[in-house]
Amino acid sequence: MPKLKTKSGAKKRFKITASGHVKSAQAGKRHGMIKRTAKFVRQARGTTVLSDPDARIIKKNFLRNG
Repeated sequence: MPKLKTKSGAKKRFKITASGHVKSAQAGKRHGMIKRTAKFVRQARGTTVLSDPDARIIKKNFLRNG
């Protein structure tokens, strides 16, 4: 039985931290920024850590053999 491959989309979009959390880019910043508040744009900079239920889904795709 061969090893299962990592989902290519997942490895490009997510990183797993040393403590096992899943790091991803902030959502909602691709277009339509004129209608967003300045507070939203400011708080959505950088990256965020996913919640546990979301992280479980990503880890299933990211670590296919784990």
